[in-house]
Amino acid sequence: MQQSNIQHFTLKLKSAILALFILIMTSFSATAEQATENNHEDKGFNAGEVIMHHVMDNHEIHIGPLHIPLPIILYSKEKGFDFFMSSNLTHGSPYKGYAMVHEKIYHVGPEGELTHDEHGHVVADRPLDLSITKSVFGMLLTMGIMLFVFISISNSYQKRERMAPQGMQSFFEPLILFVKDEIAKPSIGKKYQKFLPYLLTIFFFIWIGNMLGLIPFIGGFNVTGNIAVALVLALFTFVITSVNGNKDYWKHIYNTPGVPWWLKFPIPLMFVIEFIGFISKPVVLTLRLFANITAGHIIILSFVSLIFIFNNLYGAGGGYGVSILSVAFSIFMFAIELLVAFLQAYVFTLLSALYFGSAVEEHHAH
Repeated sequence: MQQSNIQHFTLKLKSAILALFILIMTSFSATAEQATENNHEDKGFNAGEVIMHHVMDNHEIHIGPLHIPLPIILYSKEKGFDFFMSSNLTHGSPYKGYAMVHEKIYHVGPEGELTHDEHGHVVADRPLDLSITKSVFGMLLTMGIMLFVFISISNSYQKRERMAPQGMQSFFEPLILFVKDEIAKPSIGKKYQKFLPYLLTIFFFIWIGNMLGLIPFIGGFNVTGNIAVALVLALFTFVITSVNGNKDYWKHIYNTPGVPWWLKFPIPLMFVIEFIGFISKPVVLTLRLFANITAGHIIILSFVSLIFIFNNLYGAGGGYGVSILSVAFSIFMFAIELLVAFLQAYVFTLLSALYFGSAVEEHHAH
């Protein structure tokens, strides 16, 4: 009986791995085909271009071979607001006086022309772009999932008071308790409840956003791998820390106790050091989250790219030959990325909690 269960589990695992690979290849090959078609000079498959197309933000979502356009919202002083779908700007064709080059939208001339400099760069004015890009849509989707999950859990608590958790509640309750008991309480202390809602929000936003980025067939969202998103999250932590800092926290920055006077006057060396550490906190949070998430996407896509590269160099035989090694490493890296998705949410939340703890910590004179 036990051997039968093991065989059944092994069969399911093999099926899941095969399905995962098919999804990855479907999504990636569609983007590879599009990137090759968009290459004006017939240079074949360009791995760097395809990988950056996945990693960078853009104005449409790829679900396998299907391209879903997103809303374009532009503003300029001359024309005011303009609303239309991104499908109107595909392949560089002008529309309503605009053209899109490498996901950047420019004003075009009366004949729909774009001016280029001697290096081939576009020289044209750009409108204010307020469009719903892939990253924005990913953030909205992440927030929608969070609202659904937590409203459902709240309703479950009300309906099943003092009963064992079931379904979605049983999955998320240990994570909520983990953030509360293993991150907030030890890092902040008795004032942890004030910061717990933010810590839970930031943890689940990063984790769910990371998990969405690992589902290849829904567009390859790279929400937390977008440096602007990571910076805003870090600035939230920075502002909350600064607003809640007590007098001991600020005294430690501007007049560090226990330090010889010659490090404070006439050259305020300690203040410079402490101030650099103070303003570097959001930078560290931003770069850690952005670099780790983006690097994981690039590594997985690089392994998959080997199939197309060897196919171009040595034909179909070369592509099929290297696919065994490429698939094995891709699946291994995908498993690692599942861990990294959780780990980066944990690290960002933990560092935020530590910053909050240092801001509200009370120092008693001995």
